Amino acid sequence: MHRLVIRLAAAWLAAIPVLAQPPEPARQPLLRAVDLAVGESATVELCDGTRATVRLLDVRESRDAIRAAIRSAEADVEVNGERLTLGSGNYRLPVSVAGVRIDCPVTHGYRTNAESDVWGLEKDARLRLWPAQSPLQEPGTFRYPLKQRWFASATQMANEPVYVDGVERPSLRKIYYHYGLDMGGPEGLAEVTAATDGQVVSRGTDRLPGYEDTPVAPRYDVVYLLDNQGWYYRYSHLMTIDPAVKLGATVRLGQPIGVLGKEGGSGGWSHLHFDIFSRQPSGKWGVQEGYALLWEAYVAEHAPPLIAVARPHQLAAVGDDVVLDGSRSWSAAREIVRYEWTCTDGTTATGPVVHRRYDRPGCYSEILKVVDAAGATDYDFAVVQILDPAQLDTLPASIHPAYAPSFGVRPGDEVTFKVRSFGTTHGEESWDFGDGSPAVTTRSDGNVEQHAKDGYAVTKHRYEKPGHYLVRVERTDAHGYKATARLHVRVAEK
Repeated sequence: MHRLVIRLAAAWLAAIPVLAQPPEPARQPLLRAVDLAVGESATVELCDGTRATVRLLDVRESRDAIRAAIRSAEADVEVNGERLTLGSGNYRLPVSVAGVRIDCPVTHGYRTNAESDVWGLEKDARLRLWPAQSPLQEPGTFRYPLKQRWFASATQMANEPVYVDGVERPSLRKIYYHYGLDMGGPEGLAEVTAATDGQVVSRGTDRLPGYEDTPVAPRYDVVYLLDNQGWYYRYSHLMTIDPAVKLGATVRLGQPIGVLGKEGGSGGWSHLHFDIFSRQPSGKWGVQEGYALLWEAYVAEHAPPLIAVARPHQLAAVGDDVVLDGSRSWSAAREIVRYEWTCTDGTTATGPVVHRRYDRPGCYSEILKVVDAAGATDYDFAVVQILDPAQLDTLPASIHPAYAPSFGVRPGDEVTFKVRSFGTTHGEESWDFGDGSPAVTTRSDGNVEQHAKDGYAVTKHRYEKPGHYLVRVERTDAHGYKATARLHVRVAEK
């Protein structure tokens, strides 16, 4: 009898399914991350076997007077005996010094009044290092996950406080620094693709067993992939998920994941929220800052000669000094020879960095034009939200436009434009397509219901000639404050 009980018990235990566990990483990333306290140093073995000694000398963080949000952070470091200052996050790329490439994705202050602590950082700053000539990711293993032109629409990236849907409200003292990468686009018209090869560990509300103690947080509009570095990739706010993306399946680089939308906790604006999570030097799960990785992948795939960067956005009150900064712009020719600014009020300025003041509340979009030594031209737009100092919690309306297609537009092609205003149901949007054609009006819903199927207003336009077109869309709220947004449409020769 005793032996029978043992056999039955053994059979019962054997019948219990063993939960799957995340596999051990099959390869290491090219970057090496180190977290340091001020005054601390470390010797880091890089991916090619060479070593670099890095010391954190100081960290400086600048907060605004309106929300006490960090608008810029700098880390003074010494690398192999050479000193330099690194800007942290906020659309910055790694720099080369003393035989390495290095960046500073985050500093400690981003944890102190943040809505959530997602970095796994326990010291004063995180530094990431690569050998001097190394790519940021192994070639052929990572790509830009959205079939859309770089900066074709609004973004919230790399520690930028969230703002598009009107949440730069001074009364919100906990700041949502966008640790991930928000890429705005036209709802239902932009395909999201796999940035890597990876296993589908979560699809919608379903998650593989054994992945409970990981960054994976299932939601109906979200897909998580796990690559062979042990990194988790989150694709969020999908309007639809591709049927071929099945739980437990392996997807390949560039395979369709779904269609960009505004589902889930999007705030009502259509965008791809893309996160990367990995183990950090503290041993905790944390964000792997991805702006530079996306930039490298996009440049490798599309070979743009020039990228204008007028981001992140600015928040200030009437009369405050506002800095418009285009110095993050990049040229393959390695020399930008002209920076030209054209502001909403018609004033102009030159130089990578200019200062100006605003005398009226509103949401402004200031034009940056950059020209490099090879004659290439590109445009970007600096979003500036200006508040009434007597009513700081009364935000002006904001506005999100997008368009498709953003690649390969030729004369006569139909272009679809979508727009949604936030913070007002007053008035309507007015469009200027930048080609001298008559103005067009639309009326979006003001984001009354975030997930409304018809929340975005739609209009279509055709350009008759090739060229660069700067589109302007505006809406005035009940206070008389105007929200202005811009798009850059490139029309190629036939």
